[in-house]
Amino acid sequence: MPKRTPVPVEFASPLSDERAEAVQAGLLGWFATNARDLPWRRTRDPYRILVSEVMLQQTQVDRVIPYFERWLEQFPDVTALAYAPTADVITAWAGLGYNRRAVNLQRTARFVVEERGSVFPDTVDELLTLPGIGPYTSGAIAAFAFERDVAFIDTNMRRVLHRVAFGPDVPDQLRHDREVIPVARQMVPEGRGWEWNQALIEFGALQCTARKPACLICPLQAHCASYPAILGALASVPRGTRKKAEAPFEGSNRFYRGRVIDLLRAAPATGLALAEIGAAVRPGFGPDDLPWIETVVGGLARDGLAVIERSVAEASSTYTASGNGDDRSGDVPETASVRVRLP
Repeated sequence: MPKRTPVPVEFASPLSDERAEAVQAGLLGWFATNARDLPWRRTRDPYRILVSEVMLQQTQVDRVIPYFERWLEQFPDVTALAYAPTADVITAWAGLGYNRRAVNLQRTARFVVEERGSVFPDTVDELLTLPGIGPYTSGAIAAFAFERDVAFIDTNMRRVLHRVAFGPDVPDQLRHDREVIPVARQMVPEGRGWEWNQALIEFGALQCTARKPACLICPLQAHCASYPAILGALASVPRGTRKKAEAPFEGSNRFYRGRVIDLLRAAPATGLALAEIGAAVRPGFGPDDLPWIETVVGGLARDGLAVIERSVAEASSTYTASGNGDDRSGDVPETASVRVRLP
């Protein structure tokens, strides 16, 4: 039985050593039989691990695989991504959603190339110094690229650890992450950080799922604090209920931001006029909507996803970016002269 990573003496785990070892053995045994063959599991390249982890945020595994493979054909290493035109990066991201992730990924690559000589740090603390890298991603790179015995949690990992150690997580999670994370640290087997963390993610994705966990055939059943209560708790949740209320997507600011980026991907390198963009993304768009579309593209520009170019000499409209029809000679160029393109 592999040893577990030591945890602080003040940590009072809900899992006894015997129970923790049983969970560990059951989960690793399950993974040995059920692990999917995923392309990012065949590499220890930190750049490729970074790309996969960013793509997997908010996106299902099956959808990510073809994007991951195409991305690496276009940007095979961290240097290629760092020096690529940002417009190409945003275009290559088409279909994955949350376009800001593409820009942030390139910012991380540029920092690694320019500030670290194209060499990724190999510890969690150093990885956290990279722009756009948070606790989860730093842990994932440390574990999956450098095989460090580190603990970190995503949605799937949190669910499994919470259910096993504390009890059902529905209708609400019983414990805060500050209590779940020490359990995660406790459970990492010495010398097997890569395998354990991959197993934990896989188990949450395939076996201990959010709404239909396979409890009756679960290898952890005898050691799980949630069984059998989790079955009744899930049955009491009305069908279609979501754990958190989500704002409607269609018609939201994020919806229109996505439509604008999709439009710019197909536009000439010189971009499109602001009014053209508005008319293309919003039915019934008129002059009164110009301030709205300028707000949308302004947000994209602040996030590094678009470039706004203004040329007063080309302006012919008396409508100004301030949103009224006054013909004023201020510092704000007229909206009719505004063009928007990818960076």
